[in-house]
Amino acid sequence: MTPRLRLAHTADLEASELRAVRALLDAAFDGDLSDEDWEHGLGGLHALVHDEAGLAAHGAVVMRRLRHRGRWLRTGYVEAVAVRADVRRTGLGGRVTAELERVIGRAYDLGALSASEDGALLYEARGWQRWPGQVHALSPDGIVRLPDEEGGVYLRPGLAGPLDPAGELVFDWRDGDVT
Repeated sequence: MTPRLRLAHTADLEASELRAVRALLDAAFDGDLSDEDWEHGLGGLHALVHDEAGLAAHGAVVMRRLRHRGRWLRTGYVEAVAVRADVRRTGLGGRVTAELERVIGRAYDLGALSASEDGALLYEARGWQRWPGQVHALSPDGIVRLPDEEGGVYLRPGLAGPLDPAGELVFDWRDGDVT
C-alpha cells in the first residue's frame, strides 16, 4: 500500500484518530509530550499519513498571531510533527511538511515553528529560515523576552513576504511552551 495523506481539521477527526496521533507523538518524543504541547497541535489542520501499519506520520498547522514591526500577522504555526520510528528517513516527514507549507502559503501571512536540532535539518532543507533576532511573547503581565527560544524559531514567508530581522517577533501567549 502506498502511504496516503489526508488533510483534516481537528473537528473532523474521530476520537480514535486523535488517540492514534497522541500515541505517535508520545512515542516520537519519548514520553516528553506535555498536555500543553498536545493542546498546541489542536484546533487547526492535520496532515496525516497512513500506511498498512496505521498512522505513519502527522503534523498540524494552527493559527497564531505574531507581531512584527507593529503589525499582527496571521501565522500558520506548525505543531506536532512526528514520524513513526520504523518509517523515519523515508520522506514522510517531508510529505507532511509540504502539505502544511501549502496551507501556510495560501492561507497565512507567514509560517512559523520551533524546531529541535534534529527537526531543524528537515526545515532548513525545505527553505525555512532560522529567525536571527529577538523573540518575545505577549504574556498576561505584558511583553516578555524569551531568550531561551531565540535561535530555535524558524519562519517561512507566506502572503506577507519576508520579515525584517532587525525587528522583534512577539508571539501571542499560550500555556506551556510559548513557541
